[in-house]
Amino acid sequence: MAAERDPQALEIAEVRRSFERAAATYDAAAVLHREIGQRMAERLGFVKLQPASILDAGCGTGAALDELSARYPDAALFGLDLAFAMTLAARERTASSAAAARSMLGRLLGSFAPARRDHAHLVCGDVRRLPLKAGAVDLVWSNLTLQWVDDAAQAIAEIHRVLAVGGLFSFTTFGPDTLKELRSAFAAADRATHVSRFIDMHDLGDMLVHAGFADPVMDMEMLTMTYADASAMMRDLKALGAHNATRGRPRGLMGRARWGRMLAALESSRRDGRLPASFEVVYGHAWKPRPRATADGRAIVHFEPRGRE
Repeated sequence: MAAERDPQALEIAEVRRSFERAAATYDAAAVLHREIGQRMAERLGFVKLQPASILDAGCGTGAALDELSARYPDAALFGLDLAFAMTLAARERTASSAAAARSMLGRLLGSFAPARRDHAHLVCGDVRRLPLKAGAVDLVWSNLTLQWVDDAAQAIAEIHRVLAVGGLFSFTTFGPDTLKELRSAFAAADRATHVSRFIDMHDLGDMLVHAGFADPVMDMEMLTMTYADASAMMRDLKALGAHNATRGRPRGLMGRARWGRMLAALESSRRDGRLPASFEVVYGHAWKPRPRATADGRAIVHFEPRGRE
């Protein structure tokens, strides 16, 4: 009941509809998302992990699946997204990439070219209720997905469930200062919610620990996109599927007067002739340790073999 009264709570059906509509325009607008994904991938280079299976939770059109396939060529890949149209786009992308790779290997190696999988296993689903058995994957990768989950703690607990012991959860999401200029501008127009609520990095760390993860590492950086005008900014957000899906969003048109107040407030943030859009990017990773207790609360004692003296 509390969530229903919270105007900033997300309506997941509206989130799904937004990303269904954006599947065809997403790649052209996802400059920031690809940059963050690349920075996230570079961090995997410092991690000692050879996963046999990987889940991209919130795979979108599948950009990260190619990166993960190249980095871990022997791993089974799974991609999950809330929007069915996104999973179709991801399937087409990965199938095309696999075909191109087979063609190149065939030209280089002839009949000695090894067989490659055609594409990742794609499924439409909710990260809060993952359609995987416990301990099914060794790496869960999630780039800019948690901000679209109304119950991030539940999603993190599900990710912990499907990870094998010793597995890694690597993710990015947006922090509270994301789109602060737009949030402030809309606040000058009315009291409705126009920009999603984003979770603080420290709260995310607490959720990881509460879910049973060990050694969480969190850090943050601010990135800024700039636009010629408000219309260009709004087009970009729409193309990405970043619609207002909060319960307290306006249900009709804003009207000329309120829209004018918002534009005037947004113009006050203009710097060097451009309108800024700030993004607080949170990076995190954590490991799933061996359990310390049984389901009924009894302690588990682990014995390590001693070397011969």
